Amino acid sequence: MIRTSKLAASVKPSATIAAGTKARQLKAAGIKVFDFSLGEPDFNTPQHICDAAEKAAESGQTHYTPTAGTAEVKAAICKWYKAFHGLDCTPEQVIVSNGAKHSIHNALAATVGPGDEVIIPTPYWVSYSDLVSMTGATPVLVNTTAESGFKMSPAQLKAALTPNSRLLMLNSPNNPTGTVYTRAELEALVDALEKTEVAVLSDEIYEQLTYGDLTPTCVATLRPWLKDRTITISGASKSYAMTGWRMGWAVAPAAVVKAMDTIQSQETSCPSSVSQAALVAALTGPQECVAEMRKEFAARRELTLSLLNAIPGVKLPAPGGAFYAFFDVTAYFGRTFGGTKVTDSLSFCNALLEQAHVNLVPGVAFGAEGFVRMSFATNRATIEAGLAKLKEWLASAN
Repeated sequence: MIRTSKLAASVKPSATIAAGTKARQLKAAGIKVFDFSLGEPDFNTPQHICDAAEKAAESGQTHYTPTAGTAEVKAAICKWYKAFHGLDCTPEQVIVSNGAKHSIHNALAATVGPGDEVIIPTPYWVSYSDLVSMTGATPVLVNTTAESGFKMSPAQLKAALTPNSRLLMLNSPNNPTGTVYTRAELEALVDALEKTEVAVLSDEIYEQLTYGDLTPTCVATLRPWLKDRTITISGASKSYAMTGWRMGWAVAPAAVVKAMDTIQSQETSCPSSVSQAALVAALTGPQECVAEMRKEFAARRELTLSLLNAIPGVKLPAPGGAFYAFFDVTAYFGRTFGGTKVTDSLSFCNALLEQAHVNLVPGVAFGAEGFVRMSFATNRATIEAGLAKLKEWLASAN
């Protein structure tokens, strides 16, 4: 018998992936499931990006690349940041990895370890705390509320700081809440760090998906001193519908990128060569596809908000970005559905999937008990039918 490690035993499976797996099992049994669990655009990757990958494969670009990415892809990322955010960076400050999750893992592995603390406002993406714990560092969770717009205040940040604090993890637009911090709110937060040695890891993967008058902010551009203390994470998965291509990146001080490069060289050697060619096309090619997808996500957001707000007992803060609705279902705790008593977000989601075949993710996985997350990155017909099933099921409670 091979014994598994303490690390393996300490890491929890991804709640969103687990929810998707349950849904697939029901689908395999021939059951119609309304699956709102995964944060994955339902659009196909735009054709010009696929064409670039095909051309790269046919021309022999199928070999190892430099560990941190090709010169072409790093140059494309630098050019994109200058155009989109006004951020100047050099290729030495860029590393491409196998998805933004891999970028976050490498960034944490390169900067924190045992004895260090990483501050994370809740609700947070399910992987953050486990990725921190895998380094031996300690995640310090700072609870926010729906009343605050799920935003951490400077006072809360200052209260969480200790001599062991090394990193603040931010995510705006946020998964799971859709919260978008304004530039002024982010400035107030980072100013609380100026006289400390705490750095910032800013996950900006949803930066091209904001709605109405809200705009994304690149944290590294907030203050002149902050650029050398910020690791910016992003990727192609959400904005360009490229989840399966596994293209994420980090923009950071050159010394941090060098450390991440060394770690990545032992993990994966390099990112996919063909995917890197596709990423170059995504960043430097026509951007109308992004605008079109954002427009459709905005319409789905409005539909989702109108349908959920019509359900008695559901409390829903309006998301300003990303493609998630994060809503309060505590009004239904303590009630019975089909013989099953719901007591928390996990039992709520399990009963909903088993009885009504609607798949949501429990808020406890994001550090926010009492809420559930719905991804509206699916077609409008599915949203309408799925939320009709949810409303019907909720009405059946005893």
